[in-house]
Amino acid sequence: MVSSPDSIDIRPIGNSKAELNTFTRIQADIWPSPSTGILPLREEMRAVLADSNPFWNRARRQLWIASRAGRPVGRIAAILDPAHLATHGEACAYFGFFDSIDDPGISKTLFDHAFAWSTLQGASHIRGPMNPNINEECGLLIDGFDLPNAVMMPHNPAWYPRLIEHAGFSKATDLVGFDIRIDDSPTDRLARLRNLCRRRCPDVQLRPITRRSLKTDLPALKEIYNDAWEKNWSAIPMAHGEIDFLAQRLAPLIREGLVWIAESSGAAAGLLVIVPDVNPALAPLRGRLLSPALLGALPTLLGWRCPERMRLIALGVKAPFRRRGLEGWMFAEAVEAARRIGFIHCEASWVLEDNLPVHQLAALFQGRITRRYRIYDRPLPR
Repeated sequence: MVSSPDSIDIRPIGNSKAELNTFTRIQADIWPSPSTGILPLREEMRAVLADSNPFWNRARRQLWIASRAGRPVGRIAAILDPAHLATHGEACAYFGFFDSIDDPGISKTLFDHAFAWSTLQGASHIRGPMNPNINEECGLLIDGFDLPNAVMMPHNPAWYPRLIEHAGFSKATDLVGFDIRIDDSPTDRLARLRNLCRRRCPDVQLRPITRRSLKTDLPALKEIYNDAWEKNWSAIPMAHGEIDFLAQRLAPLIREGLVWIAESSGAAAGLLVIVPDVNPALAPLRGRLLSPALLGALPTLLGWRCPERMRLIALGVKAPFRRRGLEGWMFAEAVEAARRIGFIHCEASWVLEDNLPVHQLAALFQGRITRRYRIYDRPLPR
C-alpha cells in the first residue's frame, strides 16, 4: 500500500474474486444517489475483468483503489494491449474503469499511478476511458447527463470531465449517440429504401440471426466486424475468443428481427445488431444482480415485457458492398420488426463524430444527437 502526502491510500488490486468484488463495488459508493446514470451489473464487470476474458490472453493491466480514512474514494485501471501497437504503430496505453469523488487530489494520485505503470510498460501516451478497449464500453459522458445510459453504454457524474482534464488530458475524439423515434418512421420511406437497395444489390440477401443460429454465424460476424471497422479510428481487430465472449453476453438479449446478416452468394457482406435496452429495468438493482429488486426486472430480462427503447450496437458493411444502401436496408428491416414488437425509441450509439455515412443514415430516420462521449489522450511524462 502506498500512502500519499495528503493521506490518500492507493492499493493495487489483484485478480482474485474477492479483490475484483471490492473493485467493482466502488462505483456504487461514489455515484450520487439517486442518479440518472444506471450502474452496470457487478457480475458483468467482473466477467470483463476476470482472467477468463480472452482479451487478457494478450493484454495486461493493473488496477488500483484509492481510500481516505478507510473509505473508498476512487479507482482506476491501466491497460496495455499489444494489438494496438501492432495495428496502429502507437505505443499507447489505456486507462479505464475510472471513478473518483469530486476531488482533483484523489484523481491526480490515481492517474499518477496509471502513468507510472504505463511508462514502465513502454507506452509513450495514454488514452481512455477504455473499459477495457474500444471493442467494449468506452468514452466519458460529457453531454446528456439528464438521460439514463443505454445497455452496455457508460455514464458518469458531471465532475469527471473536469478531473480528467485536470490530469493533463485533452480531447482525442468524440463519440455521439442518436435518438431515433421508431413509431414515427414513415412506412412509405422504409418501403422505398428497401426496394431501392434490392435493385442496387440484386446479389445480396438478408437473413435474421437468432439465438439458435448465433453460434453457427459467429465466424461470419467476426469476419464482417474486423473488415467493416478496420479503418475506424483506433480500431482493434477482435480475436475469435473475444467475439465469442461478447456474443455469449449478448445472446440473452437477441430478439427476432433485430439482428441481421447480409450475404452475397453465401459470403458475408454486412451485419446489424440491435438489442433491447434493458437498463431501465436494471436501475433499481444499483449494480447488484442478487437484489430483491430483481423480481421486478425479470419480465424485461426474460423478454416477456418490451422496454420502450432499444440500442443499435453495430452496423457495418464490408468494403466491396459500401455505398449501395445496404446499411439502410438492414436498418429498415429492423425498424419494421421493432414496431411490431412495440419499441418506441432506438438509440444508435456509439458513432464516431466524423462518421458521416452513419450520421446521414440517422438523419434519414429523423435521428438527433442526444449524447456525447469523449475519449481523451495525453503524452506520458518521462
